[in-house]
Parts: sequence; structure tokens; C-alpha cells
Amino acid sequence: MENSIFQKHDRKKRMGPVELPLGVGVLYVGVDVGGTFTDAVLLEKGFVRAMAKVPTKEDLLSSLLEAFDRIIRQGVPVELIKRVVFSTTMITNLIVEKKYDRVGLLIMPGPGLSYKTYNFPTDTYIIPGAIDYRGREIIPVDLSEVDKALALFAAKNYRKIAVVGKFSSRNNAHEVKVERHLRGKFPDWHCELGHKVSGQLNFPRRVVSTFLACATREKYRGFIRSVQEALAQRNIYAPVFILKADGGTLPLSYSPEAAIETIFSGPAASTLGVQALTPEGETSVVVDIGGTTTDLALILGGQPLLSSKGARINDYLTHVRTLAVKSVPMGGDSVCERVGKEIIVYSERMGEPYCLGGPMPTPTDALRVLGLTMLGDEERAREAMNMLGGPLGLTNEEVARRIVSFVCDFIAREVMLMFTQWEQEPAYRVWEVLQKKKVRPSTVVGVGGGAAGFITQIAARLGCSPIIPPYAPVANAIGAAVARPTLQVSLRVDTEQAIYTILEEGYQDQLKESHFDENKAVELAKMWLFKRIAKYGLEKDLKEVEVTRREVFNLVRNWVTVGRLYDVVVQSQRGITHHVGFEVSNDGA
Repeated sequence: MENSIFQKHDRKKRMGPVELPLGVGVLYVGVDVGGTFTDAVLLEKGFVRAMAKVPTKEDLLSSLLEAFDRIIRQGVPVELIKRVVFSTTMITNLIVEKKYDRVGLLIMPGPGLSYKTYNFPTDTYIIPGAIDYRGREIIPVDLSEVDKALALFAAKNYRKIAVVGKFSSRNNAHEVKVERHLRGKFPDWHCELGHKVSGQLNFPRRVVSTFLACATREKYRGFIRSVQEALAQRNIYAPVFILKADGGTLPLSYSPEAAIETIFSGPAASTLGVQALTPEGETSVVVDIGGTTTDLALILGGQPLLSSKGARINDYLTHVRTLAVKSVPMGGDSVCERVGKEIIVYSERMGEPYCLGGPMPTPTDALRVLGLTMLGDEERAREAMNMLGGPLGLTNEEVARRIVSFVCDFIAREVMLMFTQWEQEPAYRVWEVLQKKKVRPSTVVGVGGGAAGFITQIAARLGCSPIIPPYAPVANAIGAAVARPTLQVSLRVDTEQAIYTILEEGYQDQLKESHFDENKAVELAKMWLFKRIAKYGLEKDLKEVEVTRREVFNLVRNWVTVGRLYDVVVQSQRGITHHVGFEVSNDGA
């Protein structure tokens, strides 16, 4: 196995600072923007030619420029860069730490469930107005109620409103009418419409998806502006993509309209990175320990496990298609405090570790005291441990071991909780059938900056074998670089009205065929997908197609089927372009 992590290579040859000359072949760039570090890699012919790990500063542009400058050294021809792919934990971190913008909800659920069942994480105003499952108006919108809602939101200083109707994906007229009315009264407010965020049914999930899209959009646009400026300043004009939660990608220019799709971009990147760095067909638990969060994922038989229910944020499900991942608020920069005689690690980050000049003790300081990392100043790390343990009569090493044990226990518990969810996934059950017995993966692969210090103890708690592959600190950037670009098309057909709609294009037309069935719906969706692929100039890269959703609903009147509704979503196939070899040009990290 040429690319196996189990090959016995000399470590200096594999990870040393010796610079290998570029071939020079086609180059690929992957960049992962995390809450603590921004990682970047330059790949050529499946090998890492350069890598960098730089602090993520408040001025993101400076971090991106520094990362580019470290991997694209003098003499590297930027015109040979074929593709740049970004991943980011920004959206995830905002949501996990609840640092997103305040958004009010204005919803039109219509008749059905009791309004008491709707319990969303913000101020919510319910107004009359309903569209039925066919897209027909059954209750008109009451604009006087809209005015009351807007007055309440204004009094509470809301400036962002998410507007969602139950069947707005079938007819968006009510949402558009409310938005038009809102803009007439408050033109400087931002309004997010449910039908633009998700075309799927399931009203509560669409409400949560729309709320989060609205709450994170402005910060995401700031991220995009920094990326575009950094690329322009370094004269990089290759196609640029952002990694989605399901391991697919979006063209960067299109992504602001679908920012919510990047909600688990970081965990997806680490999963693809492990897939690229381990032998084909491996089954592993992925534990990516960053500064702000730890991301968990599962690879079964060489393929990342896909969630059948959509991304879960705290106790809420969304319509975001995602790998079966979880981002937990615990990392190397989490705050440590003494509470009575206990030392607690909180799910909060207040800056860099104390050993790097930060304000509070962190698990990274504990690792530094125990010699499990070389980051930062050892004396400051010891000072941080003494701040916690001195009043308790504990040595610095005793405090550090307590902190590391706390973190490992926390992450191991989260992995065990995830196993109960993973085992409910259809793909996991198929895998178990193929194993011919009930079994759990026995390997834990650790990546991210904190992996070296924690993964052995985490694996021991799970009864598994630990593996830290080469390039583990920049695995996310590698996962982004090797992600196959993807595009999708969502088709909706009403055969009784002989109308079809392509949601991504905002296009609606009459059906040309009188005898229309499910197979023809899939073919029509594929035709439009290939049109989109040609639009973005990706004909050579995107040839295989997967059907990610297909639903059929019979329209019955007087006991007779008078038509059908078809919902079909097709996407160019996700995956990685290639596995990564273990030759290294320089240690830019």
C-alpha cells in the first residue's frame, strides 16, 4: 500500500524541513480557517509540497496572506494552481458558542399543530397566513399583524428577521409579500426568507435553518471579503470553492447565498483529511482537536458516514445535508478555572493559552507542562498551573494531569454518545451486516493541533488503538485541498399543473411531456445539473451524479389520482480526488 500510514518511513524524511523541488505539475491549495489557527497546504501530484499553520487573527486578511506566503514561496508559479478550496469552523464556532447575530422569527405555520409545539431559540411572532401543500393560498397574509410583529421586534432592537411559511417551498408568495412590506418600513433591516434557504418540507427544520442562515450571514460575508482580497493580493485566479457540511463544495461566489451549508465545513474537512491520509477501505473514528472545538466523525470502509437527518445544532435539526459529525465545545484553548477544590474546564474560549500570552489557563498549558506539546513558554504554562493548583497544595504536574484527564473523559463521553447516533444511521447498519456481527470501529485517528497530547488517552478510554497520521496538524487543510468540487440541482414538478421549477436557478417552466414519471424527473434534474456544471466550467471534473433526494406525492381528488408532485435533488458525486503521499517539501507549520 503505497500511501498507507503504516509504512515505515524515516521520520526526518517524512516530516523534516528538507525542501523538495516542485515538479512542476498541477498545484492544489487547501486552506482551513479555524477559530485558533489558519492552516494551508500546497499539493502537487498527490504530495504535500508545503504547509503552514498561522494564528487566526481578528484581522483575518493578514492571517490568510501569511498562510499563502508560507506555502507559495518565491518561484512557485501561481498560474499552475488549478483549484483553491477553503474550509472553516467559523459558522460552527459562532453557533456552538452562541456568538451569532440576534434574529427575530416571523413565522406562518398555518393550521395544524398547536403553536405551543414551536419552541425556537429566539423571540418568535406567529401571524395569520397559510399556503397548502399544493402551493395554493388558503389564508391570506394579515399585514396588520405583520406591523404588530415589526413594532415588537423594533422595540427589542432586532435588525434581522427570518420569515418562514410552512409550505413556502411550494409557493413563496407570502414570504415575498412580508419581505416587501418589511423593507418598506425598515429598509436597513436584513430579512431572510425560508424558501431561499431550504426547499425541503418539515417546517421546524426549515425555521431553524433560516434562523441560523440569517444569524451568521453578515459575519460569513466578512469572511468571504477577506478571502477574495487575499487571493487578489497574491494574484491567485484559480477557481475557488468552499467546503460544505456533506463533504461537497460550493463555488465561493455562490456560497454567500448558501452560507448555512458550511455549518460543519471544518468537521467535513478533517474527515476528508483522514480519508486522504489513511489507507483505502479503513474504518476509523475521527477526533479533530482544535483550539475552540473538537470535531467527531466516522469513516466506514473508507467512506465518511452521511447523516440521514441533517445537521443537528444543540437540540435542533436543520435541513443542512451533512456528514454524521458533531462539534463539541472543548479544545486546547478552553478556559480552566478552580471551583472550590475542583478544577473545571469550561466550554468557552477567551483567547490564546496562557503560555502564548493569553489571559487564562487552558488545556494547552497543561500539555506544555507535561511535555506533550512544545507550544508557548514553559514558565508561563507552569505559572498557569500554579494559579489553579497552588491554593490546593497541588504540584503543577498534578494540576496538568487533572486537566488532561478532564478533557479526555469529556471527549470520550461525547464519542460514546455519538456511537448511539451513528448506529441508527442506515449506512452504519449496512456496514454491520457486511461485518456479519455487531461491532464498533477499533481505531481512533487523531488530527488537529491537540491530537498528539490527548488522543492516546482518549483511545484508551474507548478501548481502541490510537493513530496520528503524518500531517495531522494540517489534516483539515489537506481535506479541503483534495475535496472533489460539487454542484447540485433541486427540481420540483407538479404534473397536474404541468409546471416544473429549478430552485437554484429561480427558473420555472411548463412540462413538455404529457407522460411524466419519476425516472423522467431524475433525468430532467440531471440535465439541469449538467447545465450548471457547464456554467461554472467544471465539465472535466464533474461527470458522476448522485441522487440525494427523490420524493413522490400523489394528488388525489374524488378517489382518483389526478397528478403527482416530484421533488428530486441531484448532485455531482462527493469524495476526494486522491489519497495523499508522505513526501514533504518543508515544514512550514
